[in-house]
Amino acid sequence: MTADHGPRWLRWPSEPSRPRLAFGADYNPEQWPREVWQEDARAMRHAGVNIVSLAIFSWARLQPGPGRWTFGWLDEVMDLLHAYGIAVDLATATASPPPWLTARHPEVLPVDHDGRTLWPGGRQHWRPTSPIFREHALHLVRAMAERYGTHPALAAWHVSNELGCHNVYDYSGDAAAAFRAWLRTRYGTMEELNRAWATAFWSQAYGDWAEILPPRLAASYPNPTQQLDFKRFSSDALKDHLRAERSLLAELTPGVPVTTNFMVMGETKGMDYADWAGEVDFVSNDHYVLPGPQAQDELSFSANLTGWLAGGRPWFLMEHSTSAVNWQPVNVPKKPGGLARDSLTHVAYGADAVCFFQWRQSAGGAEKYHSAMVPHAGTDSEVFRSVAGLGATLEALAPVAGTRRRRAAAAIVFDWDSWWAAELDSHPTSRLRYRQEALDWYSAFAAAGVRADVIPAGESFEHYDLLVAPILHVVPGALAERLGAYVAGGGHLVTTYFSGIVDEHDHVWLGGYPGALRELLGIRIEEFGPLPGGDRAELDLGVAGTLWSDRIDVTEAGVEVVARYTSGDYAGRPAVTTRPAGTGSASYVSTRLGPDGLGPVLARLLARSGVRPELPAALAGRVELAVRAGEDADYWFLVNRTDEEVEVGEVAGEALPGPSLAAGRTLGPRQVRVLRRPA
Repeated sequence: MTADHGPRWLRWPSEPSRPRLAFGADYNPEQWPREVWQEDARAMRHAGVNIVSLAIFSWARLQPGPGRWTFGWLDEVMDLLHAYGIAVDLATATASPPPWLTARHPEVLPVDHDGRTLWPGGRQHWRPTSPIFREHALHLVRAMAERYGTHPALAAWHVSNELGCHNVYDYSGDAAAAFRAWLRTRYGTMEELNRAWATAFWSQAYGDWAEILPPRLAASYPNPTQQLDFKRFSSDALKDHLRAERSLLAELTPGVPVTTNFMVMGETKGMDYADWAGEVDFVSNDHYVLPGPQAQDELSFSANLTGWLAGGRPWFLMEHSTSAVNWQPVNVPKKPGGLARDSLTHVAYGADAVCFFQWRQSAGGAEKYHSAMVPHAGTDSEVFRSVAGLGATLEALAPVAGTRRRRAAAAIVFDWDSWWAAELDSHPTSRLRYRQEALDWYSAFAAAGVRADVIPAGESFEHYDLLVAPILHVVPGALAERLGAYVAGGGHLVTTYFSGIVDEHDHVWLGGYPGALRELLGIRIEEFGPLPGGDRAELDLGVAGTLWSDRIDVTEAGVEVVARYTSGDYAGRPAVTTRPAGTGSASYVSTRLGPDGLGPVLARLLARSGVRPELPAALAGRVELAVRAGEDADYWFLVNRTDEEVEVGEVAGEALPGPSLAAGRTLGPRQVRVLRRPA
């Protein structure tokens, strides 16, 4: 949220207090002749569209040259949309500079790790720390705000677009200067920086701030804390640009909420969105389904995390796809019902807006094979009929609008510092993937039929009976104390291999692993045992670990050995342990078990913590449950995760209607049912 306001939602141009879910897309009328615009507006109304994101990549059209402005076309589109009752999430249009700007000022172009300039021809070809780019971008923001700040269609401002998607790491001279300034603020003195960066190693001690550079291509591994700090700095540099645009908009149009679209999905990790969430009036996210056996889990995981980045309040799904995308090796269309199920899963986890990229599928350009609400085949198509059905369904789900997430009894902790640091170079293995381990746990909860929230590490832990913190690699002293207090208060903590190892400066906690968590867990590890590719470590639970193993010594009386290794170098030694502490406990899982292998371990952890499924056991792994809470009712979303019919039986509640919703005892393939239940 901004410094001047608490959380704010869309400023609807008409009937602002009427509950509704937003529905729409990115709209790019500049790609089409004027006569298509009226046709678009009519089709939008037919589909139930009530909001579009506009002008995202329009800088070159709006400002074709220095001091030249061509707002007439955008005026016409804004007026047309308003006449059809369609609100506008208006972009500041700063996402990609026009050719004239980079031709006059090539010094705004980013520089990569190897010192190569990234040239125009794509998008996001600008340095987050460039003073020249910032000046021109804010000039455009001012022009947009002064012209459209009072337009009746304006519902929100959309800062830039997918900040950091292509330019998160810039190694230019501007970045070097800004990095030094950031470091001076963080450390204060050169002595403290040298201590934090452990520069006594490899003769790296700095005597002057001017000597410090970004971690550019080096003869060997760059300093690890330098790398970690550069990741932090790069996230902050983009956040600073967001703040600059947001502050100007707040000054010129104080009544209009401001957002920007995050990218909580897959391996997009350069931006610390837990740190960014407080900078916007409402959280927005872009998500695209990633193929693979955990595709549905990944979508759910990302929506779940986005909802808690928003603090459990409603958030805006700014982009997803109606069907195929264009940037994967093979881009397959969605199966029947997939469009609605994907959309409604986001709603289940708190989205009060469901929007797509884009409204009309482009005839030319790099994304012409990316699906849209109106495909190349036009409105006489199965995709558009599915779009219209979803629009009617979202209208029927209006009572859900404004409700908050109902907390689960279990949670998975997600930490950007650990994500960044655990995957740095010169580590015990280069095969470790932080987010994959977190997703594996999420899949295991789903298979057990148990709801689990995905929460940032800064979120309060006290609400949860069971807390899983996978690969919590970076544990500052304050975090260790919070985890200890959680267990002492009766909570059940689970952590995994490569957790508790370093402090916030990437310095190892000495005395044996798992470092800061060693006493809490009641174990000690002298040396890591990463597993080469293809190697497995069998456990006596009938499952096998990969990637990692640990030679565990139990150091505290009362520690229970939940599972032992039965093969490999550590055969007979503990693989999974639990240390009871009062009414709480602290458990450790020393190997990667994958979503299936985690099942037997999770079953024991659930039994210890008392966390139970809320749906019948027969639905576990087949039907996903997400819950939103209103003042007088809860809304249960039952999502069929399978491609088969599922009999759900008599789950109590009033079924909400909608063309895309199941109403009876059976969920069809990829179908969703929404139940209203007394709070």
